[in-house]
Amino acid sequence: MLEIYQNTTYADHNPTWHEEDAPWKAKQITNILSKNKIRFDTLCEVGCGTGEILLNLERSFNFSHAVGYEVSPHAFQRAKAKETARTKFSLENVFDVATTPFDLMLVIDVIEHVEDYIGFMKQLRPLARYKVFHIPLDLSVQSLFRERPIMNLRKSVGHLHYFFKESALATLKDCGYKIIDHTYTAGRLELPNQAMSSRIMRLPRKAMFALNQDFTVRVLGGFSLLVLAE
Repeated sequence: MLEIYQNTTYADHNPTWHEEDAPWKAKQITNILSKNKIRFDTLCEVGCGTGEILLNLERSFNFSHAVGYEVSPHAFQRAKAKETARTKFSLENVFDVATTPFDLMLVIDVIEHVEDYIGFMKQLRPLARYKVFHIPLDLSVQSLFRERPIMNLRKSVGHLHYFFKESALATLKDCGYKIIDHTYTAGRLELPNQAMSSRIMRLPRKAMFALNQDFTVRVLGGFSLLVLAE
């Protein structure tokens, strides 16, 4: 599946590389880091796309050095054009070049795309003290009943693995991570440009989520899991 990112297949389906979501994702990352008083001076992002998450975080944190690693030449070219004095981008596999551990690593909407995600997550662990994972929770009663949402994710954005909260957390623990904090993120409620079905379900999701978060996520879906780990 790596080929779809190295050629133009993924870019053809997702021409913006989801840049429009980056400020929202950076805000979620900022919130969990600030809540847990995490201090860092160096950070990296694995699978940084066009780099917008790191560039947004640069406006919020006074870190000295950030590197975004990306395997897609198409996304890398867009990121490279936006480099700053503090944030650089690399068209390389993080495992081939990262030698000195970073203070913080971001793995945002990545593991669901990786064929051997268990091996991938184990390899990542020594490369930074703190890690922030953002993991789509694609498995819900609604998605299993309808079937098409999951198959569309596989076709349009290359999701190979599908998680619910407990399976995501268990996977991180099995790979040797210590969970510091975790929270749901409500992309279907807060991000723009949602499909008609998501717009129709917005009010039921919002109302039910206010009453019982776990139940709503398991039944209706439309959420992701943000995890701070070390």
